[in-house]
Amino acid sequence: MAGACTLLMNLHSFKPIPHFPILPLPMIAPPSPRPRPLLALLALAAFALASQAADLVRAKDGSGVYGYNDTPILPWCGFHVHDADRPAPRRVDPGPPPALSAAAPSDAVVLFDGKDMSRWVPSTWNMADGCIEAGSGVLTSRQEFGDCQIHLEWQAPSGFEGPWYNRGNNGVMLMGLYEIQIFDSFNEKIYPDGQAAAIYGQTPPLVNACRRPGEWQAFDILFVAPRFEGGTLAAPARLTLLHNGVLVHLNETIRGETGHRVLPAYRRTTSQGPLQLSGHDCPVRFRNIWVRPL
Repeated sequence: MAGACTLLMNLHSFKPIPHFPILPLPMIAPPSPRPRPLLALLALAAFALASQAADLVRAKDGSGVYGYNDTPILPWCGFHVHDADRPAPRRVDPGPPPALSAAAPSDAVVLFDGKDMSRWVPSTWNMADGCIEAGSGVLTSRQEFGDCQIHLEWQAPSGFEGPWYNRGNNGVMLMGLYEIQIFDSFNEKIYPDGQAAAIYGQTPPLVNACRRPGEWQAFDILFVAPRFEGGTLAAPARLTLLHNGVLVHLNETIRGETGHRVLPAYRRTTSQGPLQLSGHDCPVRFRNIWVRPL
């Protein structure tokens, strides 16, 4: 049932765990003539579909980057979603972490300053050593934002012993819809549109400015929310992002809501939403989170 559980989870998650080769199915007894409960039917269907899940592939250039080659083509760039052969951003050393965190401006909405989590909806996430430590699922701000400037600092754990796909795995969900990836891209050679600071499933960062796990990193985000007129997209969302002080996106178009192995699309006609952090069973830590509505 592991395959079934994974697929059912995928139906309710923006970014499910990548699939791996499925062992041959065991012999299954003939179906009972009695009607099956709905949940049992769903589980069997999910199990059957999971057996057809794609395998990861390695980049043809021998770089060791892994991804997929059976996903849809992104029409604006010609690469597959999560394409292993998409050029990987070159590595840039951003220098050591600063000794002190960046102070919040006087007009900022401070979502976390090390004191409490009162500005967030209760979840499985907790405080540890004056930081927020990721649990499972999402952490959602009580306040909603549209156009804004965001600062947050994050730290992937050193010595993480879980599976590769959870190494530093988290995400900043703008409006709860558009994900900026958090990942251990200092070590892991995941598909470029899934590495740290990527617009997940859409656009890699211009360069890889990741620090090693255990060191603090910073995102400084300028976000322009999408505009809709009469329920139709009038202007897409746009993103400028500095990762550890290095420019990695400049007025980049966000082409729709985040998904895994699918083309992005604008399905919800809203220009405001909460800030979310998206946990994936890795104790990534956060500190000094503030937002300036624009």
